[in-house]
Amino acid sequence: MTRNPVKHHRRSIRLKRYDYSQVGAYFITVCTHKKKCILENEEDGKVTLNEVGQMVEKTWIELPKYYIGVDIDEFVIMPNHFHGIIILTVGAGPRACPENKGQPQGVALQRYCRCLMLCGVLNP
Repeated sequence: MTRNPVKHHRRSIRLKRYDYSQVGAYFITVCTHKKKCILENEEDGKVTLNEVGQMVEKTWIELPKYYIGVDIDEFVIMPNHFHGIIILTVGAGPRACPENKGQPQGVALQRYCRCLMLCGVLNP
């Protein structure tokens, strides 16, 4: 079945005037590039996280370690997307990136690129 953008158009459910940087719990969804199924493997009818999915899980679990005022709750990793509940215990300022050294961006980017190479999405 091909996707018909007119028929399958998703409208945003975001509240137009709501400040999403304020304290609260937020349900988020993150999709893979072009919705490619790169987060899980299926073997003998059993679905398990592959290295890319494990990287997503590890990075999600480590978020509170690097971002002050951020907590996490339930999450689920699907073959081509991720759902999670993120809790802001302190409102986000104009710059939400962590100030401290040991930021996860460099490590996460290295993990991400290695996983993309393993999946054949990125050529070395």
